[in-house]
Amino acid sequence: METIIKKITDNEIENDKIIKTAAEIISRGGLVAFPTETVYGLGGDSFDPAAAEKIYAAKGRPSDNPLIVHISEFDDIYKLSDEVPEIAKVLADKFWPGPLTMIVKKNKSVPVTVTGGLDTVAVRLPSHKVARKLIKESGTFIAAPSANISGRPSPTTAKHVIDDLNGRIDMIIDDGSIEIGLESTIVDLTEDVPVILRPGYVTFEMLEETVGKVRLDKALMTGVKENVKPKAPGMKYRHYAPKAELTIIEGSPEKTVARIEELVKEAERKGQKAGIMLSEENFDKICSDYKLCLGSSSDENEIARNLFACLRKFDDMDIDVIFSEGFSEEGIGQAIMNRLLKAAGHKIIEV
Repeated sequence: METIIKKITDNEIENDKIIKTAAEIISRGGLVAFPTETVYGLGGDSFDPAAAEKIYAAKGRPSDNPLIVHISEFDDIYKLSDEVPEIAKVLADKFWPGPLTMIVKKNKSVPVTVTGGLDTVAVRLPSHKVARKLIKESGTFIAAPSANISGRPSPTTAKHVIDDLNGRIDMIIDDGSIEIGLESTIVDLTEDVPVILRPGYVTFEMLEETVGKVRLDKALMTGVKENVKPKAPGMKYRHYAPKAELTIIEGSPEKTVARIEELVKEAERKGQKAGIMLSEENFDKICSDYKLCLGSSSDENEIARNLFACLRKFDDMDIDVIFSEGFSEEGIGQAIMNRLLKAAGHKIIEV
């Protein structure tokens, strides 16, 4: 398959043509990678079971891993669910359009291929201008996971999408780098208390301040057991992982730096090329040709934006093993550590 690649520019007339072409592809059952404020998504018609199957095939994604349905207006959620709780409107008023996904009971219009066989559907109203225009122009809602090969770090640039999916999908819309860099927060509204199934830019504290009591799903720490269908993307399977084995080192800055240096020397003695992922504060404390800076520990948004890109850079460098310092789990740090833990297969060294 030849993939059409089109770049968004300052020319609104040309941009409209790009979006119209993409919408036509969606409407006839094809797949389009498009930018959102979180990461690039791989979209297909959410009411077309065959389109969902194409998404799973293009990504190499397990079919029990639910997709998120992207809408363009709040009232669209009522076309996907007959049981939308009042709390959904409260959350939407605060966080939509934006990086929050809500899980509600699905109605008969939503194919089970989109929901991974579940009777619930994940819904999001993105704030990205191109994403919103594409949804409206397509005349449908767009089911879209991240636009990457399943298990790989999520794409925050069009180049990441091209590296993974060129020749596997119909079209890629290139709109440069992504603003947030981590996938949306997912909150389940089908229980008495809202449950966070995936942390993201909308933090636990923000949700609690808006609706009161909120809890974290236990599977965030333990993972989803075998033979259990995950309720949200990213809960069950290894995600966000670079090709190299990743280990997280947690402790005081001094002990963390010292342990990373020891681990790098051990790896080099084995003939391995060791990559290091550090905060700005610790970056100059270690000498290495293969170190990358995530950003300042005081700027979690910067770290979130850089995380997936750094993991992909290590792939380009043919790194064998990666050692990363850990980060605070306050605020969006919880989402950063969630992605790091998944990428590392929960491999942590505490010092």
